[in-house]
Amino acid sequence: MLHRLTIHELTARLARREVSARDAMQACLDQVARVDGDIRAFISHDPADALAQADAADAAIAAGADFSQRPLLGVPLALKDVLAVQGQPLNCCSKILGQFRSPYDATVVEKLKAAGALIFGRLNMDEFAMGSSTENSAFQTTRNPWDTARIPGGSSGGSAAAVAADECIASLGSDTGGSIRQPAALCGCVGLKPTYGRVSRYGLVAFASSLDQIGPFTKDVRDAATLLEVISGHDLRDASSIPQPVPRYPQALTGDIKGMRLGLPKEYMVGGLAPEVKSAVDAAVKQLESLGATVQEISLPHTDYDVAVYYIIATAEASANLARFDGVRYGARVEGADPLEMYANTRGAGFGAEVKRRIILGTYVLSSGYYDAYYLRAQKVRTLIRQDYLKAFEQVDAIVTPTTPTPAFKLGEKSGDPLQMYLSDIFTIGCNLAGIPGLSLPCGFSSDSQRRLPIGLQLLGKPFGEESLLRLAHAYEQSTPWHKEHAL
Repeated sequence: MLHRLTIHELTARLARREVSARDAMQACLDQVARVDGDIRAFISHDPADALAQADAADAAIAAGADFSQRPLLGVPLALKDVLAVQGQPLNCCSKILGQFRSPYDATVVEKLKAAGALIFGRLNMDEFAMGSSTENSAFQTTRNPWDTARIPGGSSGGSAAAVAADECIASLGSDTGGSIRQPAALCGCVGLKPTYGRVSRYGLVAFASSLDQIGPFTKDVRDAATLLEVISGHDLRDASSIPQPVPRYPQALTGDIKGMRLGLPKEYMVGGLAPEVKSAVDAAVKQLESLGATVQEISLPHTDYDVAVYYIIATAEASANLARFDGVRYGARVEGADPLEMYANTRGAGFGAEVKRRIILGTYVLSSGYYDAYYLRAQKVRTLIRQDYLKAFEQVDAIVTPTTPTPAFKLGEKSGDPLQMYLSDIFTIGCNLAGIPGLSLPCGFSSDSQRRLPIGLQLLGKPFGEESLLRLAHAYEQSTPWHKEHAL
């Protein structure tokens, strides 16, 4: 049962030489073989390479490696297919990248390797991270481990499902409008989007450069703190990386939240919020109060504009970022009579419907005559949205909301209606527009389904306030049973 362990449980056993890294890796590989035919979280993995990494970790442990310096030594992790790992496929779950393999490591991958992690697989996602259900992957549809008739969320659905199904000990994903927190909520694990600039984006294939952030999926809050500390830090290769000291995040998990001021935004308790989600979040707020926090209603008055602003800015940036996929330098190519026809044929065949939809929308809002009316105006409203959050944080230390309006919905239920799909991220988008940290953790289960479905609690913090978020999340988690539940 080693595949069910958390990072801190596994590293403690490795340090005591009770188990080996090979044992842990083999347990994860066996679990992938057992369940991934149904879950379909992995799009590729190399068992021989994974076991070779594990043997190297065991040799380092035998030689007296210091776990305080290499806190992930011997821990099997998997990555969303949007992060560069030297020599491994990098497809972003799109046909347009063809047989491309990354020639270098992303900064977060360098940090994971330096910490001793065993990186053993690529995880499914919505194509180029554009989606909320992982139904937009060009390769396969990932299923929710709690109910395989339902979606795992997106775009990092494979990353969430793999952790929830115990196929890996933890994983990394990316979050542009909720793509870590939303699938974490729907799959019943912990998902953390750091402050914009806290984690280097070098080696992350860009969707929307002013919104994207890399973050962890874990089985508990302590693991999220450990992974965040490993991957954080300034990086000169990323112009948006901010030179801010990296705290020892696990040391923040004191369990003491007495006197913490929590805000409940009145704009989030809206129509469309499923009754079981509201009930679970209300109970979570009462639990936080019982632990010593104080709660007050706050207002984020520009919340109604979040979705519109996001889908203008994100698509505009996607239009620019995805222009590089043209069949000229790398990836797939569909020939044509001239370069223009080749370009059109390649992008027409290589991109899926949702990616095309967003590129077209983004190109439109950036076009002559519409730039001021759409993109420039959206940037101005984005400033107002960020100011709402900063003003709220003058009154409170953290904001508490639902992560998603409903539990996981059924496969195909919203894929024919893009607007309904977009609204599934309504509670997570503001965090990205404001550039603040956000965390989702389990706070209960739906009660009106034949299968119990996880419900997520979202905590939002001040810029670079991850320590407070983690302390708050950990105190709640340790006082409730939800993190002890297993999907399989």
